[in-house]
Amino acid sequence: MFIPNTPEDRKEMLAKIGVSSVTELLAQIPQDLLYPVLDLPKALTEPELAAHVRALAAKNKPLKNFIGAGMYEHFIPAAVGALSSRGEFLTAYTPYQAEASQGTLQTIYEFQSCMCALLEMDAATASHYDGATALAEAVLACLRVNGRKEVLISAALHPHYKEVLKTYTRHQPGVKITESPLGADGTLDLTALKEKLSDKTSCFVLPTPNFFGCLERADEVSALVHQAGALLAATVNPLALGVLQTPGAFGADFAVAEGQPLGNAVNFGGPGLGIMTAKKAYMRQLPGRIVGIAKDKNGKRSFVLTLQAREQHIRREKASSNICSNEALCALNAVIYLTLLGPRGLAEAAELNLERAHTLAALAGEVPGFKVKFTAPYFNEFVLECPAPAKTVIKKLEKKGIGAGYALGADFKGMENCLLVCATETKTEEDLKAYADALRGI
Repeated sequence: MFIPNTPEDRKEMLAKIGVSSVTELLAQIPQDLLYPVLDLPKALTEPELAAHVRALAAKNKPLKNFIGAGMYEHFIPAAVGALSSRGEFLTAYTPYQAEASQGTLQTIYEFQSCMCALLEMDAATASHYDGATALAEAVLACLRVNGRKEVLISAALHPHYKEVLKTYTRHQPGVKITESPLGADGTLDLTALKEKLSDKTSCFVLPTPNFFGCLERADEVSALVHQAGALLAATVNPLALGVLQTPGAFGADFAVAEGQPLGNAVNFGGPGLGIMTAKKAYMRQLPGRIVGIAKDKNGKRSFVLTLQAREQHIRREKASSNICSNEALCALNAVIYLTLLGPRGLAEAAELNLERAHTLAALAGEVPGFKVKFTAPYFNEFVLECPAPAKTVIKKLEKKGIGAGYALGADFKGMENCLLVCATETKTEEDLKAYADALRGI
């Protein structure tokens, strides 16, 4: 935190504690651990600083972005930012004082209502930090529900989600995380899944679309999981639910999502928006805020924080989670975005994502040496197998002003020549053709 103390302020404080300088104050700390003295140039005026920053920004090389891998570039209506940047929304924080936070509570209530409708689940919390932490919280809830210790996950779960899940469970006694393999088409091998499920399995984590963009046979997976007496925790792309089957429809017990595609910019990878929902039976296992409707002493509608006995400010170390904040502004963006689009608009946006990705896959697959790796249906991204290392393809397309995709080799052994390519509604037919032409020019 920057504290704007004047030289006189610092001199007075140093004299009070009996040292002559900051250097003397820190003398007991080894020199190699101290931050070096910065030789900064003379301070600029505001116009000079603005001009300097603009000059630095002009050096950035814009890329036509075909990178997805969990954060997606979508068109955001101007009304989203215009409304969510109003002062009463932009400065609001976690609403512990419900009577003084009716506006914030109402926006959270609307967010929860939208998420329940979108995912077709019974209960939703106020937002979590991102999709990965929401999934980790869902798995912890499953462990509490049935007391089993084995967590089974898809091999095609987002690699970052895997790492966060490992972090959340590393100090849970006896908890073991195991992966279920994929078939040749890029989706789960259901025979292998059935063999791995047992009476020790607490839950199975199902991503659909999975990290490769492929759509899983969710109904069949759900049946296998529940036959084993385990719980199903699904993670989905919320925009895709404009056209795809919802977690509620295929029987998920907990369903989470990264809400960034709903009216939130990529912003160099954050902040995200964690969506977490559950069946009614598991509502008390949900961490974070739940807002409900009540009446005040005059009989007027009012909003309240409900089921607070789950939370750490009441139950302390026995709480379901120590989460104490929420991504309220990002959640508001999602509410405004969904309200502006409505069910029909969301379906149209999802259809455009489907169409753009399939058009690009067809064009790229026609380029000699390149082919779409998996045969399973996919949403707005797919795996492109290249005749050279994916990192090489990325570097060559960068020179043409194109962000080619996400190199899979670092996260998946044997996929060094594979690119995860994404095309959303922001890409035109010309953009898609330019991508394929750039591949031909390698």
